[in-house]
Parts: sequence; C-alpha cells; structure tokens
Amino acid sequence: MLTLPFHSPETFAYLVTPPPAAEPGHWFAFSGDRLLVEIGPPSSASSDDLRVPSRPQWARLPFGNAPGLEAKALRTLYLGRLGQAHCFAAEFPADTPAPPGSSWENLRTLFSVLDDALFAIAGRALQIVDWDRTHQFCGRCGTPTEPKAEERVRSCPSCRLSAYPRVAPAIMALIRRGREVLLGRGPHFPRGMYSALAGFAGPGESLEQCLAREVAEEVNVSVGNIRYFASQPWPFPHSLMIAFTCDWTGGEIRADPVEIEDAAWFDVFQLPKLPSKISIARALIDAVTGEMRQAHGGGS
Repeated sequence: MLTLPFHSPETFAYLVTPPPAAEPGHWFAFSGDRLLVEIGPPSSASSDDLRVPSRPQWARLPFGNAPGLEAKALRTLYLGRLGQAHCFAAEFPADTPAPPGSSWENLRTLFSVLDDALFAIAGRALQIVDWDRTHQFCGRCGTPTEPKAEERVRSCPSCRLSAYPRVAPAIMALIRRGREVLLGRGPHFPRGMYSALAGFAGPGESLEQCLAREVAEEVNVSVGNIRYFASQPWPFPHSLMIAFTCDWTGGEIRADPVEIEDAAWFDVFQLPKLPSKISIARALIDAVTGEMRQAHGGGS
C-alpha cells in the first residue's frame, strides 16, 4: 500500500475521552494554521516545495503537561494515543508569542522535518481544531452547541442537530494520451508549477461522474478507462483527495478561465515544475509518468 504524508500511523489510536488524570503527552498547539515547534537551524538541502523557500534541519513538538504558553488556550481537545503517549490539540490567539526557542510554523514547512507519525497527527489535529472552532453554534437555529464526551460531535441542545468533523471528498485526475499527460495550473499556483486536475464531488454524484464532469468543465476534454490510484487526507482545510488515472478519448483543450490559468499536454520526458512530495498529486504524477517512460523505452 502506498503510504503518503498525513496518512494516520498504525500506532495511533483515535480517541475522544481524555485520560482521567493529567498526563504528559504530545501537544499540537496551533495559532491559526501554524503549529508550535522547536526548530533547528536552516537546512542546506533545497526545498522540493515552491511554496517553501527553505526548511529547518529538525523540528520537535512540545511534550509534557502543557505547551508552556502564558496565554490561555481558546480550546483544548484530546486526540488519542500514539503508542503509549497521549496527544492533545490546542488553539491559541493569533497574536500569541511563541516561547523562547520555539516558533509557529506552517505544516508545509515541517514536511520531512518533523517525525512522520507526528506530522500525520498534526494534519488531523489541525482539522479537529478547525471543526471545533467553526461549529460553536448550531447551523440550524443558532444555539450554542455542546461537545459530547463519548464521541467527536458538537450537538445543539435546542434542536438536536449534530455536527461531526467535516470531510470534503475531492477527485484528482491524471489524463494520459500516448506518451503525454495533461497537466494544468490554477491562478494561485507558484510560478511555473503544473499539476493533475482536481475538483470537489457534488451531492448525488459518484467519484467517477465527478471526475468526468470536472475534466470537461476545466479543460473541455472527455475521458475513459478511469482507474483508482490512491487517496490522501488533506488538512487544507478538511479534504480527502481521491486520485485516479484515465485516458483521453476526445476533445481539444480549452481551459476554464476562472479555474485554470493554463493547461497543456506534456511529454513524459519533458515535464514542467511539479508539486511537492507532500501531496498525492506528486505521487500520482511520478508513478504514472515513470511507468509511461518505461513503456516508451526510457529510464525511471
């Protein structure tokens, strides 16, 4: 099985009920979407992410009974156990200064620097914190919601509406034609970077129907032979990416000017700048183009 960043580690037990007494553990403390860590000096290795100029040599999470901040946490949530160590999430105000020797860092900066298991749980923690923050009031009647002790849910005491952590399914499609793949770039992408096409599934729509619709809307081509590749939890902010490969069956590229800044066919031996290895998009492109290069007489 392909293991990607943010996949929950096998040694992690997702739990809701905290230990009966205060016990030390890993603290995933956030200010906005930035995680509190101790970090080392800048690494001399080049970054594979066009959004991240450089990464530190190492990073560590706070471990103990609290993250050591003077400001009062806006919320504190229990996440479960990693092995025998408890895991907690907390959110602090945006202007909270980091303790000496620590800093608030974006998760993209900590990829490949923070321990893999802790990095994966950090992605889950960010989503749980975001869910708790955005569901303080009932979406139906506006009454303040209340957490339940036995499950991860916020319930309305007035109308009984329950709000569970949200996951938004999104497909990703890498389209093949001969020895070419179709890649596109959105207006928010770093300069020169292209990726596989992606879009969110709609109500009443299968993943395969979503893929065909998104491809037609974004680049005006039709596809067939849709095949599942892999999936990845994606905490920006709460998606589940489901990646597929498919074959071009017709149509000429006409990019949707709102969603796609540019799209083109790329020979697998001459690919543009690609997304970071933090994302399933890179794993998908690397795996498929590697197979295609082998099939057309090239190396990996």
